[in-house]
Amino acid sequence: MIPQKLDEINYRVDLCVVGGGLAGLCAAVRAARGGSRVVLMQDRPVLGGNCSSENRMWIRGAGSRIHGYNETGITEEIICENMYRNPEKIYSIWDSVLYGKAKSEPNLTLLLNCTCTNLTMSGNKIECVRGFQLTTYTWYNIHAKIFADCSGDSILAPLSGAEYTSGRESKDKYEEEFAHDTADKCTMGCSCLLQARETDHKVTFIPPDWAYKFPREEDIDRNHKISVRQNFWWIEVGGEEGNTLKNAEICRDELLKIVFGIWDHIKNHCDNKADNWELDWVGFMSAKRESRRYIGDYILTQTDEESGGHFDDIVAYGGWPLDDHHPGGFRHPTEGSRMKNMEKPYGIPYRSLYSVNIENLMFAGRNISASHIALSSTRVMKTCAVLGEAVGAAAAIAIREGLSPREVGQQRIAEIQNTLLENDCYLPHLTRKISALSLKSKLATDDCGDVSVLLNGTDRSLNEDNGFYCTLGKTVTYLFDKETEVDTVRIIFDSDLCREHIGTIMKLDETSMIGSRFLKYNHFDMPHTMTKEYKIEILDKEGKWNTVVDENNNYQRFVKKSINTVCCGVRFVPLATYGEKKSHIFSFEVIGKN
Repeated sequence: MIPQKLDEINYRVDLCVVGGGLAGLCAAVRAARGGSRVVLMQDRPVLGGNCSSENRMWIRGAGSRIHGYNETGITEEIICENMYRNPEKIYSIWDSVLYGKAKSEPNLTLLLNCTCTNLTMSGNKIECVRGFQLTTYTWYNIHAKIFADCSGDSILAPLSGAEYTSGRESKDKYEEEFAHDTADKCTMGCSCLLQARETDHKVTFIPPDWAYKFPREEDIDRNHKISVRQNFWWIEVGGEEGNTLKNAEICRDELLKIVFGIWDHIKNHCDNKADNWELDWVGFMSAKRESRRYIGDYILTQTDEESGGHFDDIVAYGGWPLDDHHPGGFRHPTEGSRMKNMEKPYGIPYRSLYSVNIENLMFAGRNISASHIALSSTRVMKTCAVLGEAVGAAAAIAIREGLSPREVGQQRIAEIQNTLLENDCYLPHLTRKISALSLKSKLATDDCGDVSVLLNGTDRSLNEDNGFYCTLGKTVTYLFDKETEVDTVRIIFDSDLCREHIGTIMKLDETSMIGSRFLKYNHFDMPHTMTKEYKIEILDKEGKWNTVVDENNNYQRFVKKSINTVCCGVRFVPLATYGEKKSHIFSFEVIGKN
């Protein structure tokens, strides 16, 4: 029999994104919405990376620690859909939300179960990335103008010759107060999580023979009480070896021994009131915190973060604490993480998101151009997501204008920033430009309050309320001097970016999934501040108001409705919320035809 070659498929697109965590997903979606033809190559069967059903790490960001600074844009769009569709916090439904976000974009081709194996270069540019899809035994060759490495592990770095680093710098390298005295190759480690479920009967647990034994309380020097907030993040190893990528399988094996040993301890060796609890799920894939970091035109440092990151080329932000896990992880005698809180969010520059020496290579996620200490804050997934959206926005503009990633930052940074702001991405120190039609029209309300706050370009409440409360059934209205062409209506609703909990029992950030699952109180609701039903009406030249949008099931914070009409006025009429007595909005604008 003559051996047959495996199938081979070629794509020629504008952008190839490698890695389907939140950073890669947001990069691919934003670029696709910006008009670019995109291929997203993901080596797993699901999207989300560390927050997928395979790993189940909670997503965190600036707003998790600093009041009012929850990340928006595509990140909040995904979370709002999950809150609406997935009130019981089921991971398969969460996976479907992420999957649907990619599949709904006509410009985006999704390649799941496809591992990047090689690439070809043309000078200092990547020409083609090659991947193997295990499920179909097919080779894919992705030819693109720009490549975005959102793999976390910087897989394109050693393949392309892109400059990168790893490990911990010395304190004097960047004059970072939180850094270590001497440089080494240690990193933060990997984790495998476990989840438990409460039942209405006694459940026994027989540990596997290969699990570690922890018969005494002092054998586990961590909080291991079962709770909805306990996700066992501290089951962590691999940092001391300094190569969480090459040692991923070794880490996984060690973590499983610890995980099953800890559950054996909880069930059989301690007074944890766990008789009715069963082991519901264990992650069999180690979730990395750190491996390779690219070198860009700028390396973000602790000093930048603590000073607020006032960069001219700001395109994203962070605010999670400096959270430097000890490389010893679980073996370290204390909880294993040094933390220093941020007093305010900090900006992240575009120059940290593209390669210093590979002309068409960008990156987003935990592999950006940052020191080890700066990474300890930027590595969390909501920050990675907004970095991804920034890369997607910049790549789409670069492709449209025929520019390299560096050139688009030098020549079009204001356009990148405006694109992000227009799509509900918050950028510290910047405000969004208001549409020309809104500014020249008369804005009024038949309710009480100052509607001018809707036109200040800051679409959230920070130190004080920044929105307008509209009584249900009342109106916010734009009136024009003459018949005017109106293309789009833009609204920002209140999805409670300061949300601490929904419901009456569990205090849990609504963006989180849950750790242990209790028999009761596992249901979560939409934020009560969100507007559910509203109308958009237009005024014709005879003075009659006509409904052009009649929404009775809204669950998104950021809404753009195409009305494509000629009229003498446009008004917003809120009809119902998910609980509050008034509709709270941060922006209501009319956008004319170009």
